[in-house]
Amino acid sequence: MIEFKDVSLAYEDNIVLDKVSFMVQFHEKVAILGVSGEGKTTILRLILGLVRPDSGRIYIDGQDITELSETQLREPRMKFSIVFQEGALFDSMNVRENVAFCLREYTDLSEDEIDTRVKGLLSRLGIENAVYHMPEELSGGMQRRVAIARSLAGCEPGMMLYDEPTTGLDPLTADNICGLIRELSQGGPGARTGFIIVTHKVTDAMKVAERFMYLKNGVIAFDGDALALKTTEDPELKRFISDLFAAEKSI
Repeated sequence: MIEFKDVSLAYEDNIVLDKVSFMVQFHEKVAILGVSGEGKTTILRLILGLVRPDSGRIYIDGQDITELSETQLREPRMKFSIVFQEGALFDSMNVRENVAFCLREYTDLSEDEIDTRVKGLLSRLGIENAVYHMPEELSGGMQRRVAIARSLAGCEPGMMLYDEPTTGLDPLTADNICGLIRELSQGGPGARTGFIIVTHKVTDAMKVAERFMYLKNGVIAFDGDALALKTTEDPELKRFISDLFAAEKSI
């Protein structure tokens, strides 16, 4: 479980989070919504201990990670796999080497075992034919799939973290990535790998998530399910989700 208790963070005079508190179970499917600059990605970075809050505490499975050293953070970080915005692949490595990177860094697998695992992951994600391609040779959607394969390679995560995974993609490719996210989180709450996706695209969030948080002015202004989101009376949230209603009317 992830727990934020009164977490605050500011960059100079810009308050990003203001005494934010929430709990998320590892099996949940959560979307964090908000416009750019509202702190969505910062929450992912705080979960991984990549940044530290100015005040408040962060717990992962009951362990306070707020002030842990880099060495101490390794164990709680292994509970997560993150897919960064734009994929963040290594430009100098082909697909196979990108996916194998974490296996070489964090496991004692032989080259044959690494090769078998890489092939299995690429096949699972439908990109086995791109094994020797360089990132620059791949479409945006293919790059995201490789990024997901790489995030799964080094460990069996308790939860996936997605940072704007459909940004910059055409609608069809974005829909395919949403389908992949759903596929990777199949099953009942006791068996599945949950996720947190941060996005400003409400339509994509609705395709994958079951719980929605809305960040505004450093606080969580909404936390609820799809029905509560679609029937909100909050005028600012209504304006934010207007693209969702527009999409539904066009169907």
